[in-house]
Amino acid sequence: MTTPESDAGRGESRWPLSSSAAQRDHPGAPDAGVRLAGRWLPDVAAVLSFVLLAFWVTARFWLRPDQESQVNPTDQAQFEWMMAHGARVVTDFAYPFGSDRMNVPEGVNLMANTSVLSVSLPMTPITELFGPRAAFLLFLTGAMIATGTAWYLVISRVLVPSRLAAWIGASFCAFSPAMISHANAHPNIVAQYVVPLIVWRTLALRRPGRWLRNGLLLGLLIVWQAFLNLEILLMTAVGLGIVITVLVVRQPDLRRDARPFLAGLGVAAGFGLVLLAYPLYVQLFGPGAYEGLSRLIRGYRSDLASFFAWPGESLAGDPRDTGRLAKNPTEENAFFGWPLVVLTLALVWWLRDRAVVLGLAAVGVLFTVLSLGREIRYNGRDTGVPAPWAVLENLPLLHSVVPTRWALALTPVVGLLLAYGVARAAELARDHPAARRQIRFAAGTVLVMALLPLVPTPLPTTRMEPVPEFVTSGAWRPYLAGGRSLVTLPMPDTDYAAPLRWSAVTGLEMPIARGYFLGPDRRPDAPEGPIALFGATPRPTSGFFTTIRRTGAVPPITPQARVAAVDDLRYWRAGAVVLAGHRHEEALRRGMTELTGIEPVRTGGVWLWDVRPLLD
Repeated sequence: MTTPESDAGRGESRWPLSSSAAQRDHPGAPDAGVRLAGRWLPDVAAVLSFVLLAFWVTARFWLRPDQESQVNPTDQAQFEWMMAHGARVVTDFAYPFGSDRMNVPEGVNLMANTSVLSVSLPMTPITELFGPRAAFLLFLTGAMIATGTAWYLVISRVLVPSRLAAWIGASFCAFSPAMISHANAHPNIVAQYVVPLIVWRTLALRRPGRWLRNGLLLGLLIVWQAFLNLEILLMTAVGLGIVITVLVVRQPDLRRDARPFLAGLGVAAGFGLVLLAYPLYVQLFGPGAYEGLSRLIRGYRSDLASFFAWPGESLAGDPRDTGRLAKNPTEENAFFGWPLVVLTLALVWWLRDRAVVLGLAAVGVLFTVLSLGREIRYNGRDTGVPAPWAVLENLPLLHSVVPTRWALALTPVVGLLLAYGVARAAELARDHPAARRQIRFAAGTVLVMALLPLVPTPLPTTRMEPVPEFVTSGAWRPYLAGGRSLVTLPMPDTDYAAPLRWSAVTGLEMPIARGYFLGPDRRPDAPEGPIALFGATPRPTSGFFTTIRRTGAVPPITPQARVAAVDDLRYWRAGAVVLAGHRHEEALRRGMTELTGIEPVRTGGVWLWDVRPLLD
């Protein structure tokens, strides 16, 4: 029976590096300088390629400072706000896990949202010096580079001996269609550079004599990922658990390492739970906590046909063709194209003698099935065929997972299979010199056919509305003295999040009413209980202006509506109401004026209603 060390030459696993590999690369050998340079040049080239690809994808953002995400501007504004919050935690010692700067007076539970503290805190100097937009863009671009680099280093140092194989696998892990889809203002999902580090340190747990050190290191990585994205952490844990189980079943010799592995795993879990105990308590039970996502969001699932379709933002794709197969352009999690699907299945069959490949295949099958949601959908139509997720979706933790994102977790599965496949082809070429050219040509042709159509195109952008001078000049300060907030028209929600950017530009010194975030549905007659809403619980006045924003018509204004408006403005602790321009600006301005009886003034690029006399 072979062990992972003895299988290193076949690419089964380099867990840890074989002794022969260590001797071969020893820097003290003759021509060590030449060998060292030759060893690092491919690494430098790999990282440089990730840098170029990341800047290619985000080029329109860098070249035009007045641009924002075309398909997801609200999430971009939200993450800019989160970057400002992280900076405020460092500079003002603000409470990290919640904030009263949005959704006044209730505030926001930031542990129950994408607060990305593991990035926003260390990036405070960038946010303070260059602003939240620059911090967001650097976060997004750097996430792609770091993810590719981390996967490349782990694959090349731990899993396969071929640098080319590692580069191909890592490139897919960082720039797959799903990752490019989420690059539309989901940097917390694109930032998967901690995942390969967790894989690496989990495999290292089996080393005897280092269970405490290895467990602590893994625990720190778990905490790091928890403050980046808990959903990705859950999927990583499930995937690793399946692969390790298959390895242990197929390779009984690994069981001799169970004691240090389990000891280290226990240390990692205990250490992580200690550090995360209070943040998780805040998330699950603190102010602003909720009990899972709404049934609508939990209905986001992968269309079975999407696995064979081209992604919208790729050389072969067209965003207009993906509308019926994906819920929105940021959730193209399952778009691989039929050539890559065929290649992936062929790789599993070809490499089926390797336990790690069987483990990856098991993960792929499970995640594919889970991503189909509660009912299988094919080519834009419901089939009526139930899927396993219907049984699981209401379980604790799982009720906060968007089903289609299980398909997102297929990206590293496919990336690793590609790396193992290229490494095996390289071995065949080495072992059969007479057929070396033909093997390389065949492998290269197959890879080009499967991957070239998926090469990403630059993310689409649109012109960003400038922040009004009323905000940038600080003219809002007198109106918000004494703990008051700014009410904006339209009011911020899933369709309009510009006020979050305004607040971010001020370093969150300017608190705003309502907002764009996940919070509990507080309506007494809420049909699903305190599940998550995107935004604050509706109030009469917010509903009034939502109607105007969507229809352009002013609803009838009754005495009850005027009383409700005063009550709502008082509830929001409003100091001023502003309107900075909208396609229904005239209707919004007339509605606010008739509702309050206050005539607005034009100042600093906004219409301003001073509502303090009305509420005092």
